[in-house]
Amino acid sequence: MADSQAGILSRARIVAGPNFNRWLVPPAALAIHLCIGMAYGFSVFWLPMSKLVAGAPVCHAGFVAELTANNCNWSVADVTHIFETFIAMLGISAAIWGRWVEHAGPRWSGFIAAVCWGGGLILGGYGVMIHQLWVVFLGCGFIGGIGLGLGYITPVHTLIKWFPDRRGMATGFAIMGFGGGAMIGSPLAVWLMAHSAQPGISGVAMTLILMGGIYFLAMTIGAFSFRVAPAGWLPNGWTPPAAVSGNSMITGRHVHVSQAWKTPQFWLIWGVLCLNVTAGIAVLAMASPMFQEMFGGRLLGLDVHATLTATQKAAIVASAAGLVGLISLFNSLGRIFWASLSDLLGRKSTYVVFFVLGMVLYAALPTLGHLGLAMAFVATVCVIITMYGGGFATIPAYLADIFGTQMVGAIHGRLITSWSVAGVVGPLIIAQLREIQLANGVPKNLVYDYTLYIMAFLLFCGLICNLLVRPVNEGNYMTDEQLARERALQHEDLVAEDAVTAARGGFGLNGVLTWLAVGVPFGIGLYIALQKAAALF
Repeated sequence: MADSQAGILSRARIVAGPNFNRWLVPPAALAIHLCIGMAYGFSVFWLPMSKLVAGAPVCHAGFVAELTANNCNWSVADVTHIFETFIAMLGISAAIWGRWVEHAGPRWSGFIAAVCWGGGLILGGYGVMIHQLWVVFLGCGFIGGIGLGLGYITPVHTLIKWFPDRRGMATGFAIMGFGGGAMIGSPLAVWLMAHSAQPGISGVAMTLILMGGIYFLAMTIGAFSFRVAPAGWLPNGWTPPAAVSGNSMITGRHVHVSQAWKTPQFWLIWGVLCLNVTAGIAVLAMASPMFQEMFGGRLLGLDVHATLTATQKAAIVASAAGLVGLISLFNSLGRIFWASLSDLLGRKSTYVVFFVLGMVLYAALPTLGHLGLAMAFVATVCVIITMYGGGFATIPAYLADIFGTQMVGAIHGRLITSWSVAGVVGPLIIAQLREIQLANGVPKNLVYDYTLYIMAFLLFCGLICNLLVRPVNEGNYMTDEQLARERALQHEDLVAEDAVTAARGGFGLNGVLTWLAVGVPFGIGLYIALQKAAALF
């Protein structure tokens, strides 16, 4: 039995009782990931944040001076660095505190994530209100980024322990929320900014404060809804694969996080994720301008170089916005689709599909642009984005297969530093190559050709990394004594429930209401994304 003196947030207090049903855990994870997924939708704030001081010019004193200036408007280029800051902090915080997340449990870490993400947005809103950019960076970028990192890895270990038979699907559910968070958050932010705006001034400050409060509440509810599986718990009728098939790519043992990052397998999988994300995020970041520049007037039945009227330009922009809506949708749904499929194909084989199919599709995009096949281009981008999202969702299960489940959350935390690297490198490559080619006189409809071929080559490098992944050497596994010590730190030694009868409760009305609580907002976001996508057709 859990220690009755343990704090309300401790792992020891949230071991599941006999009537708990494991299908109540994914909604708790989704509640957190749908909130932190607004990170993908932060671009709705950039333009309004550049128009906060009515009638004032844009600051020209340099970025450092702009941090404290209050008599000029911030430039769009400078406020977009907030995104880079919180993505960098996501990876850094997950790497630093990943082991603590394992020991503290999902309620503790989920609550701290709620405080940091929700509180960071509130502080950022206050920074907008007093027009101090450094406060916005501190709140949304630094503190909010810590919340992103902790929130992102919080559910991983718990879900994998509850769903050893469906590791990919379980983590896919949670990480699908991160991909879909912007579908809900972006329209909400636009609506709140419109309703809290004052004459000549956008409502960014109040919107950030209100959304921070909403996210804090939703994430806290999610954190308090977590329950951890009793030690030794297994689904009814399920036997670990290693015991029946000898599948060498799925271990039944465990590698400590301090040892895992020293193995070649860790760095090969780090490269797998980094290269997949670099290629995908490059397209994600530039999808709208790429679509407009590659097709231009051809979207309206005109020549690609035709001079367009304001109305025609607006129609093309609307079509590009439709593509962005589709990307949000496929980014989210691709996570659950590919992660679930990886339970059947195996994680290594799934990444082979990502890289081989990805190389073909990236190399095909320039040709589709040259031929003016806009719908084929859109379909290809959507498939690419499913594999971008699927790469995120499949990686926790891949790590659990290779390194075991005991410290997979901490290992995952260190591995997603690859995301921080890719989040900077991918957009930088595609943006810089675009500028270089424009400066050299390359027509706008051709400036992405070489870039997309380079992305295909990066995927080839990722394929090589993936093919080189092998089971870890015997000497890297924890001894029985080390494993017992780690389980004690995670309070698994305090559990007295019978693993055979524990957590076998029915789904019931509670399960229906819990899933509706996350499903309804996701459905609304899905509907809005489809509405935007309709402009393409």
